[in-house]
Amino acid sequence: MTESAKGLRDFLFRGLSFESEATSFQGAGVQVGADDGQAEERLLSEAIAPFGLARRNQAIEMGRLYVVLNCFENELRELIRETLIEEEGPEWAAGLPKKVKDNAEKRQATALKDSWLEGEKVDILGFVDFGDLASIIIEKWQYFEDLIPSQNWLKQRMEEMEKVRNFIAHHRALLPSEYQRMYMYVQDWNRVIGL
Repeated sequence: MTESAKGLRDFLFRGLSFESEATSFQGAGVQVGADDGQAEERLLSEAIAPFGLARRNQAIEMGRLYVVLNCFENELRELIRETLIEEEGPEWAAGLPKKVKDNAEKRQATALKDSWLEGEKVDILGFVDFGDLASIIIEKWQYFEDLIPSQNWLKQRMEEMEKVRNFIAHHRALLPSEYQRMYMYVQDWNRVIGL
């Protein structure tokens, strides 16, 4: 074996040994290597450092609520998808309300033409407007009535959440009480639906 091959072998062996030991240490609660959370926090701090403190604090609070609303919205889409697949089978999307389906297909076609955007483009529910998610549930109420207290309950919360979602998506600030109301609505939804 040549000297360079031995060196490579020793290097790889040391790497594998370290990886094995690092896994053991991490399992015991010892931090090994860089902390991704701290690195992300540092990168965010550096990126927003040029802006004023009030603007940064406002953006961070909006970001927290955006994360909660993003999780809520995507869980709702998943609930609709799973329920419709279970009740109507693999061709469930054909049974979406016509207006909702047509709008989603148009948005999907536009996304497919934008070849520089490489994100999710296959899921039709990903192209349904937030407000139209409630209309799907109401249209298919027989599948959801055991989960959701009433159509009125659903409409009220979804209308208010849509307004807040759109405010945040367009970078408009909310009042602290509005943040709290949205957190309460999401918690209420999760409690009722069972998340």
